[in-house]
Amino acid sequence: MIVKKEKEIGGRMLSIETGRVARQASGAVVVRYGDTMVLAVANGDRNPREGIDFMPLSVEYQEKTYAAGKIPGGFFKREGRPGTPEILSARLIDRPIRPLFPDNYRNETQVIIYVISSDKENPADVLGGIGASAALSISEIPFNGPIASVRVGKIDDQLVLNPTLPQLEESQINLIVSGTYDSIMMVEGQSEEISETEMLEALRFGHQAIREIIELQQELIREIPVQKWEMPEAEQVEGLDEKVEAFALPKIKEAIQIQEKKTRREAISQVRDAVMEHLGEDYAEQGAQVKAIMEKIEKREVRAMILNQGVRLDGRGMDNIRDITCEVSFLPRAHGSA
Repeated sequence: MIVKKEKEIGGRMLSIETGRVARQASGAVVVRYGDTMVLAVANGDRNPREGIDFMPLSVEYQEKTYAAGKIPGGFFKREGRPGTPEILSARLIDRPIRPLFPDNYRNETQVIIYVISSDKENPADVLGGIGASAALSISEIPFNGPIASVRVGKIDDQLVLNPTLPQLEESQINLIVSGTYDSIMMVEGQSEEISETEMLEALRFGHQAIREIIELQQELIREIPVQKWEMPEAEQVEGLDEKVEAFALPKIKEAIQIQEKKTRREAISQVRDAVMEHLGEDYAEQGAQVKAIMEKIEKREVRAMILNQGVRLDGRGMDNIRDITCEVSFLPRAHGSA
């Protein structure tokens, strides 16, 4: 079944289609904006990986040379390893979607975005974020989306949604904004010197468009019947949080006051060892849970120290910078003087 939804965004038609290509994938969509098209494919392993405490998510972004009607030059005619722009685009897609998986999700998951057509006007990176979100949302993979990505420019003091490549050359800002319907998840970009008010205005402008794109995705999702995988509840030993906090809290507070980074890390590690020794053999199998509890306590206390005392982890205030050391003639053969 082919399902296609489209909507005018920024003066051009944005369409999201599924069911035509990559039908064996858990979720696959083709996103088109102008004549730029990306294919986003999401796949996941039904069974979680054992013995890990992180989410094994892989996001790849590949720009095919045929998308622009070209053949790779030189001796090798095949596609090579991804270049720096492709790696950075993959990270732009990874960052906003990674926090939206369940906390205990440990299944191998792969999201691949192929740029299959380029009109050399509409950048494909923001389409990759939209495609990744839509592909995950219509797959069996648990995902608390959707999200959307847009680019915001400013030309002649007017905010521009998804500026074209020629427009970006004269734009004061080049801002990529990703988020859910309710909040912004990621901001990346560069700009000339602008005020805080102008930046906030650009973010609000971008988020309004994000909401429209998410509504378009939701129209698509409603027409795709899918049963998400049920995630088993992580085994948590009742009362362990209180025991760890009662013993470790004063020691963690003391450790985070240490300004030297290596010494501070060693102190935190020693606190973890002391907690496991204090708990005894009854909790020997709960090492991962103890580590997670301690990380939560450490994060909370560091945040409280910043908000209440205005002191950061290494002892600097909110308006202090690190001392810088400069030395000339360190490299005897290199070009340059410093």
